[in-house]
Amino acid sequence: MFIEKEFFEKKIQNIINRLDKIDKTLVSMSKQRCYLDGELLYDNYDLCKLLNISKRTLQRYRSSKELPYHTLYGKTFYKESDVSNFIRLNFGKDKGNGVNDEKEEELT
Repeated sequence: MFIEKEFFEKKIQNIINRLDKIDKTLVSMSKQRCYLDGELLYDNYDLCKLLNISKRTLQRYRSSKELPYHTLYGKTFYKESDVSNFIRLNFGKDKGNGVNDEKEEELT
């Protein structure tokens, strides 16, 4: 069974065009952000990457009510302002974690 070269190339080009269309759709979908009351929402994945913590640590913060969250359609989201407050309270320079202390020393 032989396939003509032109026919084969045409079919391959159709496949490439469809893959390009799918790629563009995925890129546009990845740029969409969720908002609640005009405020940016982070999901578990975003927050774990942002804070460099595990999913279990994030669960612990939720369970201890240190980090407010919202559940929409079975997915957990965190408001940007709540995350900012949480970072300020738990990772601030008054906690003595050394990170901000070093930056403060560099400034003086």
